[in-house]
Amino acid sequence: MICQTTPPYTVEQMRYIEKHIGDVKKEQDRAFIALQALHPMRLEEVLGLKWSDVDLENRLIHINRAVTHPDRNQPSIKETKTAGSVRTIGLFKTAVRYLNPKADDEFILGGKEPLSYTMVRRMCGRIKKDMDFNDKITPIRFRPTVLTDIYEQTKDVLAVQKAAGHTSPTMTFKHYVSG
Repeated sequence: MICQTTPPYTVEQMRYIEKHIGDVKKEQDRAFIALQALHPMRLEEVLGLKWSDVDLENRLIHINRAVTHPDRNQPSIKETKTAGSVRTIGLFKTAVRYLNPKADDEFILGGKEPLSYTMVRRMCGRIKKDMDFNDKITPIRFRPTVLTDIYEQTKDVLAVQKAAGHTSPTMTFKHYVSG
């Protein structure tokens, strides 16, 4: 399984990241890397998560909005990329310990207002430094990595399609699964 545009992280890199999430100093940075690195979400979906979207008890994430930045670096709250992108996915057990819930109507990353891309870039730099990671922390690389793992574990393209929020298996094959 491959992503046509962005190479996934290696298994060793992902194991390192998971093992070192606790080394990240800032609470918000830990929540970000736990959500982005361990789940098949677009950056825009992670930025759009509010505390009301996360069910820690049942370990579920309800994805129903996105945060984009169409006007330079100003966050804009929108619907997800496609109707199929509205979905519920499992919350990885490791991530639960790094999520410290706040008010339901607050964004997990940013509080009352979502983070800007500049803030995300700075956060990724801090995370890399805190973890002493040997590569860049690049949000766009995590999604293909997680989807690759799902496919390699299940060999079920429909499961990958559902996790990705794709509207068809064709989309999943086109972007992630190499024939």
